[in-house]
Amino acid sequence: MAMVTSRSSDGADEDGLDAAPMADINVTPMVDVMLVLLIIFMVAAPLMTTGVPVQLPKTTAAKVAQSQKPLEVSIDKEGLPYIAKEGFTPETLLARLKDIKAQSPDQVVLVRGDRDVNYGRIMEVMGLVAQAGFAKVSLIAQSGGGAPAPAPR
Repeated sequence: MAMVTSRSSDGADEDGLDAAPMADINVTPMVDVMLVLLIIFMVAAPLMTTGVPVQLPKTTAAKVAQSQKPLEVSIDKEGLPYIAKEGFTPETLLARLKDIKAQSPDQVVLVRGDRDVNYGRIMEVMGLVAQAGFAKVSLIAQSGGGAPAPAPR
């Protein structure tokens, strides 16, 4: 929408300047206000998620033991399973996994398979791990940077 102002006969505006009215909206102040509001919400949002402030009692009880190191089952290029550096056949692997399960029922198992191994072979080993009774089983892969991906917790 344009606005017309009266001009004097010599072509100059009332204030003595020969300038046409500006018809564009200047959005810079609006962007500045929006950025300030964004920063305020980014700072305030974590503060709104806190719970009710309480004073926790002190205790002399021992700290909860850290979870044990996960058990790694590796599968080499030939498809042979290993626990640590000890090789197994599929029959002996199941017996060994059952022994480990009996010793520590909440053990986490990580399965590492060589990239050249058939996916079906890796699934067979994971099936043996599940058959032994382990509920927490994960696959380990290498991240894009070449370092092994961290184990889930």
